[in-house]
Amino acid sequence: MIKVSHLKVQVGNFLLQDVNLDVDSGEYFIVLGPTGAGKTVLLEAIAGLYPILEGAITINGRDVTRLGPEKRGIVIVYQDQALFPHLSVAENVAFGLKSKRYSRSEIATKITDIAEVLGVADLLRRRPATLSGGEKQKVALARALVTEPEALLLDEPLSALDPQTKERMQRELMEIHRRLGVSVIHVTHDFEEAITLGDRVAVVNQGEIVQVGTPGDILRRPKSEFVANFALSQNVFSGEAKDDYGNNVTIDIGGVQLVVMTALRGMVHVSVRPEDIFISGTPLGSIEQNTFDGVITEVVDRGSVIYVRVNVPPDFVCLATRQSFGELSLSKGERVWIAFKTSAAHVF
Repeated sequence: MIKVSHLKVQVGNFLLQDVNLDVDSGEYFIVLGPTGAGKTVLLEAIAGLYPILEGAITINGRDVTRLGPEKRGIVIVYQDQALFPHLSVAENVAFGLKSKRYSRSEIATKITDIAEVLGVADLLRRRPATLSGGEKQKVALARALVTEPEALLLDEPLSALDPQTKERMQRELMEIHRRLGVSVIHVTHDFEEAITLGDRVAVVNQGEIVQVGTPGDILRRPKSEFVANFALSQNVFSGEAKDDYGNNVTIDIGGVQLVVMTALRGMVHVSVRPEDIFISGTPLGSIEQNTFDGVITEVVDRGSVIYVRVNVPPDFVCLATRQSFGELSLSKGERVWIAFKTSAAHVF
């Protein structure tokens, strides 16, 4: 549906280079990366807000590389919503329709229909200043979607919302996407947001796309140390992978031998997610091939979950629910045992 080929864009001193991307029709596609990675530049280049130095952009097979934003059939919504404060909600939603020369009755019908989908029908007479952050975001979405664009571009749409409103808006975005089937490209720096919403995810760093895949790919099969760290793997090590015995491969990560499943040999990276590590206050015997003992050096309370850092050495970060951690009665300085499956270690 949207194809970006060998795209090169320069904004000031920042360079977006050799970007290749395919977004399928009806897909909810996430562009994920840290601040300054080039996510918004990529989004705005697709929208037609920057001149293209090299490459091409096509939408439904139509080359739009040199077309202005108004001729691309797509809309962009920013985190600050950019609603017109002197207009009512209904007038804000109608703004894009008036430029398309719809009749008054057609505009009224379209406003009613999109307001029902977005759940803002009871807000139509109000002014933006009287709305909550979540309500403003839904009105901005209604204004964008009422024109029936070929694609919807969202730039950090949830970053300004409080956690409760953000969680509710995530559910509502999924429902809106399900009902309308519009292709979405959604920019965010929030990893959990990307995993929740995305059909696929492109990870961007320093103006380049470093990995594209399903949320599961990014979460459990990172292709680089950067992606592993950004995906909160927490446990990322380097070492030499070599044959051990049978079908096993071992990786020496500095005195500790990890048993893994991989076809790679030589110097590699290996990541193990915190939630895949079992922790116990008593010896585990031979529960898994990767079983080690160590000392708790840090306990970080994140509300519903607890992160426990265990020095073997090296350090391993484990995740426990509040209930399980409480049942273990563990604290800093205690000796513990950790274990994880060979399949839990991802090698790249």
